[in-house]
Amino acid sequence: MDWIRGNTIGRGSSATVSVATSCQSGNIFAAKSVEFSQSEMLQREQVFLCTLRSPRIVEYMGYDITMENNKLMYNLMIEYAPAGMLNDAIRDQRGGLHESRIFQYTREIVQGLEYLHSSGVVHCDIKSRNILITESGAKIADFGCARWTNPKASAATPIAGTPMFMAPEVARGEEQGCPADIWALGCTIIEMATGMSPWPNVNSDPLSILYRIAYSGESPNFPEFLSTKAKDFLSKCLQTDPKSRWTAKQLINHPFIQEFELTQKQNQKSITNSPTSILDHGVWTFTEESESINSIVETKSASLSRRIRGLWLNSRAPNWEWEETWITVRENVESVKQDKNVTCTRMVGDDLELQSRCKF
Repeated sequence: MDWIRGNTIGRGSSATVSVATSCQSGNIFAAKSVEFSQSEMLQREQVFLCTLRSPRIVEYMGYDITMENNKLMYNLMIEYAPAGMLNDAIRDQRGGLHESRIFQYTREIVQGLEYLHSSGVVHCDIKSRNILITESGAKIADFGCARWTNPKASAATPIAGTPMFMAPEVARGEEQGCPADIWALGCTIIEMATGMSPWPNVNSDPLSILYRIAYSGESPNFPEFLSTKAKDFLSKCLQTDPKSRWTAKQLINHPFIQEFELTQKQNQKSITNSPTSILDHGVWTFTEESESINSIVETKSASLSRRIRGLWLNSRAPNWEWEETWITVRENVESVKQDKNVTCTRMVGDDLELQSRCKF
């Protein structure tokens, strides 16, 4: 191997995530690994990640196939996020994030969704566990459930996602397009604000909750303590009719987002426009800165009750508790980002052959 596997930082139903270090550059990245025979989800994720380039999408570093402990392993390399997932930030607050942080993360997630949707990609599993927090902000990750918006390309792709974040039309097995990501964004904002699932009492009867999402015509309750603009933003995301939901491009211009950008600019101006001494008066210059399954389900029955039961029973993650089945262990790792090409390999038939250059 051209890299060294370090400590495990997460385990899920489809892969184990480890800190890894490039032998040549010493650069640190994250390796998502699973036995090759069970790597369909990771290979699917690699297909999407290798085509995406955005400050709001986790950076793709390459992939390879290794032999470890007499097992053939498929490894997907992505950038390492020392701060972990958005879910970690929510849990650290024990009750939800302050609205100023919700502003920030929502804006960055919307930017990522706008890029994905304009690129013809639907993520299909937006939630706090699939948002990484990096030094440059929030980034969308985990594309194992993603699909293309092209009807021909997505026709053979089963409906996928996490039930509690599914839009009504997805829970009914009708369609899964860009509006489904917007619904999931609304659910994620509620998750950020409350520190809890967007739907109450999910542990008591998950089957009835899924049925409720699909057919009740209800949306999750909005936290009362949120600002008027935040609630209005949620109302644009959580329309039960997918045609009535705002697009990511529209949401970027919503007052909830614009207010955050204006505040950021004013704060920056306030900082940079303050002279450090009396000598600076009259010659001080300033600049303004701005920046920024899991479950897979497939409906086959015409019967409503059987369809909903099929969604539930075929869930990839049968534990419906908010914390799900992830085990996360983290440590602070200092890294200096350096780009260097190393050679990766891929499986062709029964042989390994050199694959395109991977950036570690």
